Amino acid sequence: MPIDFNQARHAMVEQQVRPWDVLDRRVLDVLGEIKREDFVPAKYRKLAFADLALPLEHGEVMFKPVLEGRLLQALDLAPTDEVLEIGAGTGFLTACLSKLARSVQAIEWHADAVVAAQRRLQSLDAINVRLEQADAATWDTAQRFDAILVGGAVAEVPARFLRWLKPGGRLVVVRGQAPVQEAVCLYAEAEGLRTESLLETDIPYLRGFAPEARFAL
Repeated sequence: MPIDFNQARHAMVEQQVRPWDVLDRRVLDVLGEIKREDFVPAKYRKLAFADLALPLEHGEVMFKPVLEGRLLQALDLAPTDEVLEIGAGTGFLTACLSKLARSVQAIEWHADAVVAAQRRLQSLDAINVRLEQADAATWDTAQRFDAILVGGAVAEVPARFLRWLKPGGRLVVVRGQAPVQEAVCLYAEAEGLRTESLLETDIPYLRGFAPEARFAL
């Protein structure tokens, strides 16, 4: 039986995302607008709106819709904001960010993922997005951003990520040791860095930012 993707997308927003305390109307509208099924691997297209993380190439995953909603809400984006996304993956969250902010600079380490994401973003005419293949451990920019979203977990938040924030900016990231990691929003305030805990989760690490292996005798 064919799937009504529009109906499934609406159900995802109303029955999964909203009950998970995602109440920002702009975020809900974007999740209801962007065709998530076009951003998942073809073999998982029928699972595009399921409440689970979908496997991607290179051992990565596409986040659960509920987690995507919480992270987007935590960014608290204004239409004038300039955003950095570290780890663009399939480009789904990149597309959402493009609807919520003025501009998006996105980086992704895997070249094949960049090619696929660029194709999807072009189909949406996301002209305010710049996506490039780069390693977050070595990439740098003189630009400073109102908000940063990290698309994978980190053992510890790198200082270089925080340097890319404007004063008053915020960085949303999942940090800590699997299987109990913490999603947080870090605010760059005049008095210093303020941390707001969002939720516990468990997602794959951003390439190059996993904990160092420990060997026991």
